[in-house]
Amino acid sequence: MTLPFRKPVKKTLLAVALTAACAGAGAAHAETAVTLYGIIDIGVGYERIRGDSFHASRIGEVHGVASGSRVGLRGVEDLGNGLAAVFTLESGFAPTDGERQQGGRLFGRQATLGLNSTQWGRLEFGRQINMASELFSLIDPFGTSYNAANLGTTLGATNTMRLDNLVLYHSPVVSGFQLGVGYSFNADDTLDDGPGFATADNNRAVTAGLSYTNGPLFVAAAYDSLRGNAAAAGGQSSARLREYSLGATYDFDVVKVAASVGQTLDGWYVGQTLAIMPGGSEQDFGYFKLADGFRATSTMLGLTVPVSNATAVFTSWQRAAPNNSKLTGDDKIFNVYALGATYTLSKRTNVYAYASYGHNYAFRDGVTDTAVITGIRHQF
Repeated sequence: MTLPFRKPVKKTLLAVALTAACAGAGAAHAETAVTLYGIIDIGVGYERIRGDSFHASRIGEVHGVASGSRVGLRGVEDLGNGLAAVFTLESGFAPTDGERQQGGRLFGRQATLGLNSTQWGRLEFGRQINMASELFSLIDPFGTSYNAANLGTTLGATNTMRLDNLVLYHSPVVSGFQLGVGYSFNADDTLDDGPGFATADNNRAVTAGLSYTNGPLFVAAAYDSLRGNAAAAGGQSSARLREYSLGATYDFDVVKVAASVGQTLDGWYVGQTLAIMPGGSEQDFGYFKLADGFRATSTMLGLTVPVSNATAVFTSWQRAAPNNSKLTGDDKIFNVYALGATYTLSKRTNVYAYASYGHNYAFRDGVTDTAVITGIRHQF
């Protein structure tokens, strides 16, 4: 005999089981969250480099102008008592051809794991940016983007300098102040560390920064130091590149003003500057070029004007004044003038355009660099 209630009972039990499973999954997701995110940035640009003995120009598709294109995973697990495990895995790519960026690394933009405490701050291990890049992206009207228009052109450590093997600590914010300090056991694993096994065979780096926020005022100071190994230093294992930077912004609502000053000693953090010059590339130099006795003083003034809720215009002037010709063979004062604009189409999508002009580029007498680029950026 068939019992008429058996089938409904099975459905009821299944429904109860599914409900319990969903409730359990919801509780798990409340404790652990993983976010997939990304940016795609592509456009068309023109650039011309001109000197006494060379002249080159190009026009075509460009990428990573307003922001480097990326795909990333960001996760957090609540460990209780205000403590959480955090990780970020971020891969850079070129949408123009789909190739990986950052030297072909799988997670070349960032690969970190650490602990975050509401009381004690955040400690992270792995490949990540230095403190100057983090802080001065909030000061420069062009952030760490827009190629040669950003501050990293004349103050190299502020231009998204990523360090391998970095241990980085951020303090909690106390009365508007926040400290960050880090040490890299080997700044770039792709460089030749020399024949030995010792710690001195690594290119070690120190990065530190202090910021202060009070309403419309933001002030930041940063210090970066890189001690090259004997191979990078031409046999001088004590060679050490240093950069000091100080900057501030003040937001008047109708206009945001920015200014910075910095000094680079005994070399140069490559950034955009030397990579563009004939006879050398960023890959050749790695993150830095050592030049014992070289010194350059850098300054920047900038403005950002919110024309409307959707439109902003920004501009800057920057210069770097060297004390000798040990870096590139010349000692000319290097100036960069830039103007940009962005228009927001939606919460995720905007279009942009910028133009920049550099004179005595990379301290080379009479060398100019001109760029005009427009593009579109989508975030997800």
